[in-house]
Amino acid sequence: MSITATGDLIIPLLGTSTAVGLARTLAGARLNNWGCFHISDDALLIVSELVTNAARETPHEEIRFQFSRDACGIIIGVWDSSPEVPRRPEPVFELTFDDLDSSSEAAFDDSGGRGLAIVQTLAAGCGVTKDPNGGKWVWARVRP
Repeated sequence: MSITATGDLIIPLLGTSTAVGLARTLAGARLNNWGCFHISDDALLIVSELVTNAARETPHEEIRFQFSRDACGIIIGVWDSSPEVPRRPEPVFELTFDDLDSSSEAAFDDSGGRGLAIVQTLAAGCGVTKDPNGGKWVWARVRP
């Protein structure tokens, strides 16, 4: 029996780090079957960022991953049960040595908080939609 990943996908996942790899695998199969090779790097990076954020926001709880397409492109959505709306951090325009000296040693290697900025840069559009049943969908659209 052969399974072809061609249709739209909405699947529940457990909010763990393994959800990211599974979501990327499922999305990659659809992109290949849809012939969208030219946007797969951007789309899979967006999948990684959105699923990672949901898993961090609601660890070991259900999250939902949506991957679909329409005439305008690919839609990537991730639902989690948290009411908190993600916020993009303020950009740092110029980092000085004084900034590095004043940061704590524990925070020196902190590389988090850039995911939504990456998504906004790569996507044709993105946003957050509150779910009337609780939680929210964080979504992005990638144009072919």
